[in-house]
Amino acid sequence: MAQHDNPFRPGAGQKPLYLAGRDSEQIKFRKLLDQKPVLRNLIITGLRGVGKTVLLDNLKPLAQKGKWLWTGNDLSESVSLSEERIATRVVADLSQLLTPIIVHHSETLAFGFSDDIKKSEKPISFDDLWNVYQSTPGLTSDKLKQVLITAQKLLRGTSVNGIVFAYDEAQNLSDHAKEGEYPLSVLLDVFSSLQKNHDEIPILLILTGLPTLFPRLNEARTYTERMFEVMQLERLSIDACRLAITKPIEIAQSPLAFGDNVVNAVTQMSGGYPYFIQYICREVFDAWISRIDAGESPSVDRESIITKLDMDFFAPRWERTTVRQQEFMQVISCLGNIDEGFTAQEVATESGEILVKKFSPSHAIQMLQALSDKGLIYRIKYGKYCFAVPLMADFIRRQQHKLASANPA
Repeated sequence: MAQHDNPFRPGAGQKPLYLAGRDSEQIKFRKLLDQKPVLRNLIITGLRGVGKTVLLDNLKPLAQKGKWLWTGNDLSESVSLSEERIATRVVADLSQLLTPIIVHHSETLAFGFSDDIKKSEKPISFDDLWNVYQSTPGLTSDKLKQVLITAQKLLRGTSVNGIVFAYDEAQNLSDHAKEGEYPLSVLLDVFSSLQKNHDEIPILLILTGLPTLFPRLNEARTYTERMFEVMQLERLSIDACRLAITKPIEIAQSPLAFGDNVVNAVTQMSGGYPYFIQYICREVFDAWISRIDAGESPSVDRESIITKLDMDFFAPRWERTTVRQQEFMQVISCLGNIDEGFTAQEVATESGEILVKKFSPSHAIQMLQALSDKGLIYRIKYGKYCFAVPLMADFIRRQQHKLASANPA
């Protein structure tokens, strides 16, 4: 890297120079690859900014080192609209894997009066696999299952030890009973069925998404708990935060270094969330470079960094909500210990203390569902809810403080 290149990389799924605090998760994944037969698949879940996609990207080379093929994609809401769309996604991903390594052989008689046989070879393509899908009778699950069985047979005798199908943003997957479409159930049924055949090359399914993912899977199929190992990613420990802050600078061999006071400040500001660490460190690093170039002493401008983070990360999510939904979230931010979860009744009670127009318990439940649909709230167990966006309550309190400052009594 150049002398003053910024070694920090905030962004959706951007791989940091150093992955801190996820060693135990990688060890668990290696054990899943060692299963004979595959009995447990993998779910990686957690709040936004906790590093789910980054961890997923770091698991890929571990699988490839063990001679597992790896394919996958982001699951958009459009993919989840129908069974055929999810099937198309899986077949397309599979064809990209097989094309470089599997060759289709064909034989034809040469033109003319000769008895010579003309042999030809071409890579297996999406069309080849899709023809298998279309020619198989039965339901979508039967068709997709036959495509995967065909792939397993094609890989016999190769050095491949298995196939990993890894899908990010899987919280978008859902069944649509009213339309008679069950894409999520199809995906679970197909993989569950194939994993019962211990004679073929193993297949492992990885789903990554927000905390709403696992409850949704359980609603689709009751056996999901037996089918998956769940990795719940939490914020980093203080020691892991320190490594996430200092190691990228060391790896980049930068002449700049953050002192303990800066490391402690970034740790506190970030709440231990990897995305925020990368974001804040990038801002600090850029600010330091500009100040040094101007002959000034480097320092951390906490207020300007938080303001920029609010505008880039929190404000777009906040602005997608209605005024009444914003009032509802303001009430939540006033509750104590919200990291432990809160109930609709608690929000309704608190609203009576601070709002002129309070929320009834039934209205509170409706609001929680609406905010859950927007990815801002998720339900944990025993009727409790949490913010799906880390540090969202702090952002909301800052908005209330700004409003109060702008309109003094």
